[in-house]
Amino acid sequence: MRLTVIGTGYVGLVSGTCFAEMGNTVTCIDVDSKKIENLKNGVIPIYEPGLEPMVHRNIKNKTLFFSTDLGESLKACDIAFIAVGTPMGEDGSADLKYVLQVAKEIGQKMVSPLIVVDKSTVPVGTAEKVHDTIAHELEKRKVDIEFHVVSNPEFLKEGDAISDFMKPDRVVVGADSDAAASKMRNLYSPFFRSSMDRLITMDVKSAEMTKYVANAMLATKISFMNEIANICELVGADVNKVRIGIGSDSRIGYSFIYPGSGYGGSCFPKDVKALKRTAEQNGYTPHLIKAVEDVNDVQKLVIAKKIIARFGENLSNYTFAVWGLAFKPGTDDMREAPAIYIIKELVKRGAKIRAYDPKAMGEAQHFYLKDVENVSYLDSKYETISGADAMILLTEWKEFRTPDFDELKKQLNKPIIFDGRNQYDETSLSQMGIEYHQIGKAIAQVN
Repeated sequence: MRLTVIGTGYVGLVSGTCFAEMGNTVTCIDVDSKKIENLKNGVIPIYEPGLEPMVHRNIKNKTLFFSTDLGESLKACDIAFIAVGTPMGEDGSADLKYVLQVAKEIGQKMVSPLIVVDKSTVPVGTAEKVHDTIAHELEKRKVDIEFHVVSNPEFLKEGDAISDFMKPDRVVVGADSDAAASKMRNLYSPFFRSSMDRLITMDVKSAEMTKYVANAMLATKISFMNEIANICELVGADVNKVRIGIGSDSRIGYSFIYPGSGYGGSCFPKDVKALKRTAEQNGYTPHLIKAVEDVNDVQKLVIAKKIIARFGENLSNYTFAVWGLAFKPGTDDMREAPAIYIIKELVKRGAKIRAYDPKAMGEAQHFYLKDVENVSYLDSKYETISGADAMILLTEWKEFRTPDFDELKKQLNKPIIFDGRNQYDETSLSQMGIEYHQIGKAIAQVN
C-alpha cells in the first residue's frame, strides 16, 4: 500500500519504518525541514535499538521516503496516519492542537478517497473532531471526497518498539466502516502470518479508550507494588520476596510488579493524567486513578529521602555518583524520569552529582537538567564513582547489572549503594562490607 505518516517522532518514525519493512511505500512527513533532511541522510533523531539500520535499509530499497510536502504525498496515498504529539495541557488533558491542525491540512490537500488513522494517543471523541475538521475543509473547497477516520492506537514499548511492531501482541482498530476496517486488516495481515485473531476490531470510541486504559492498568500495577514496598519496609518485610509470592499467582503474574523509583516516560504520566481528566470532564471522580498518580509522585523521591536520612539535610559536603538517567533502559528518553526529580532534590541541598548514562546524557545536558548546577557528566560508570560518597542506581541498563564491586569499594569514599531498582543481592553486598539501601526492605547490616 501507499502510506503517509505525518509526524516523525517516536511513534511516527517507528511505525512508518516498520510498514516500509513489510513492503509498503511509506512517506514520512514533518514540518521540521532540518529534521527531514537529516532523516533523508539516515540521521536518526531518537535512540531505539534496531531502528537505524532498518531506516537505512528501506531508504536504500526506496520503500521509505521523507518530505515536508503533505499535499504531494496525499496525491498517491491509500492511508494517512496522524502521529503527531499530544502534549499534556495545563489541566492534564491531551492537547489536540497538532492533531487537528494536521486534520485541517488533510482536508485542504486530499484529492482522492482516503483512510485517515489516528495513531497518536488521543482521548475519546477525537476521531469525531478529526472527521468534522476534514469535512469542514472539504466543504469549503466545495469537493466531495470519500474518507473514513479510524483509531489505531500504538502499544510500543520504548527500547523494544521494533519487536513490538513487527510481532505485536495485538493490533486494535476502531472503525465505523466495514470498508475501512477491511483496508486496515489487509495492511496488518503480513504481521499476523499464523493467525489474525490478534487483530481486534471495535468501534472508534472503544479503541480510543483502550489505549488509555492499558497504560493506566500498567501504571496501577507499578504504583500498587511501590506502595506495598513502602509498607514492607515499615513492618520489616522484604518486598522482593513478597513480589515472588504474589507473582506466582497466574491471575497476577510478574509483569510490572517490580518495586522501584516510580514510572516515567512519555506515556504513563501523560495518559494517566488524561484519563483522569476525561473522567472529571464527564462528572466522575476517578479515585483509584488519582491515587496511582499520587503514589507515583511520592515514589520518585523515595531514594532522595533515603539519602537525606543517611547523610542529613545539608548535603553540601557530599558527592553522589548516579548510574542511569533515562526513565528505562533501551532508550534516551528522560521525560518524567525519576532521575530528574532525585538529582534536583539532592542538588537543592548542596550535593554535587557525577552522572553517567549510556544514551541519555545529551538529553540531560541540553534539556532536562541543563539549568541544574553541580552536575557533571562522565564517560563511564566507573569514572562517576571516583571520589563519590555513594552510588545511586536509577536505570537498570545491562552494563549496571554485574559491576565490579571491588572496584566500587576502591573508588567510593565509603562503599554505599542506593538502589532505585532493587537490582543487586543484598546478602552478597553485605558480606562484602557494602552498605546497601534498596526499596521495600530495611537496610542490611554490614558485617
